[in-house]
Amino acid sequence: MAPLFPTTGILQDVFSTQLPSGPPRPKPSPSTVSESTYAPPSLRFSAWSAVDDVRLKAGALSNEAQREISKASSTAQAKTGQIELYSAKFYAACTFGGLLACGLTHTAVTPLDLVKCRRQVDPKMYKGNFEAWGKIGRAEGFRGIFTGWAPTAFGYSAQGAFKYGGYEFFKKFYSDVAGEDAAYRYKTALYLTASASAELIADVALCPFEGVKVRMQTTIPPFASSTFGGISIITGKEGTAGLYKGLYPLWGRQIPYTMMKFASFETIVEAIYDQMPKSKSEYGKGVQTGVSFAGGYLAGILCAIVSHPADVMVSKLNVNRQPGEAFGGAMSRIYKDIGFGGLWNGLVIRIFMIGTLTSLQWGIYDSFKVFMGLPTTGGAAPPPKQTANL
Repeated sequence: MAPLFPTTGILQDVFSTQLPSGPPRPKPSPSTVSESTYAPPSLRFSAWSAVDDVRLKAGALSNEAQREISKASSTAQAKTGQIELYSAKFYAACTFGGLLACGLTHTAVTPLDLVKCRRQVDPKMYKGNFEAWGKIGRAEGFRGIFTGWAPTAFGYSAQGAFKYGGYEFFKKFYSDVAGEDAAYRYKTALYLTASASAELIADVALCPFEGVKVRMQTTIPPFASSTFGGISIITGKEGTAGLYKGLYPLWGRQIPYTMMKFASFETIVEAIYDQMPKSKSEYGKGVQTGVSFAGGYLAGILCAIVSHPADVMVSKLNVNRQPGEAFGGAMSRIYKDIGFGGLWNGLVIRIFMIGTLTSLQWGIYDSFKVFMGLPTTGGAAPPPKQTANL
């Protein structure tokens, strides 16, 4: 039986080399040392080897993907030619980038939006998101969880195109009107004005599809089975005006949201670069798009809080506004029913949804700009040089 405590010989062997008076520990002969003793971990441990193999393969795939993206980017830039800032090609690229950014992201979070809209209309319908998805899935199948995805894709693609393309246009336009020095000194006001102008137009494109989406998501079963079928039903009962009866509250929700989205994003990104050791131009594409993603998420949280009461009112008006009822009268009636607290129903889920949406939108938008050989958004230009008075 093995002894419970180490023997004197073992203790001497372990600690003798630490004592000046002790005899030196004999070095093991090569014949007594296993080859695996000094072998790398990947050869001694099969699990380590498997993980290391996966890591190396993932790195190789990532490098290959980057090479393919760079190749595609070079091909696209060769076909379009050098895109000059603020040229027609520049605005076209920004418009298409905005279409991708908003259309893809809003469509992807349709399940979150579905639960949010239903809870805004009836707070007692579901206790939480997972309960809601479970009930919807059992009653309507997996397709039911994505109710409203088609009008979402149409509407927010159009809105994103006008929003981002319009923002770039109006930012340059107002900057030229104000002059270089004033544009820099009052850059936050410039961001707010440009984004508000762009969103004013973008919401006109969004409104018909938003109305169809909200009605599809808040009526069980959905009042229409397709986007354009829903438009036909609404126009048949209420005329074209029925597609735009939610326009004023949509402006009330989206314009403050977009003003906060662009102004806070530009300010946050500028602050991030100010804290970094090098200037924006010295960083690579990956770092710049990473900054866009981080700035977008922080901006999205602020956007959700600012625009949430109007978002609730949009959902209520699209469902509960009576034909011919005045806008102000409908809002007053709904507010009496839900109270101030009701304006904040679904805020937590909307913060998560909008924060994720906004970060992804800025990431997609700036990645597309980089793909087309353009600089990312944000990071204010240096102040204009002051000429000395002679």
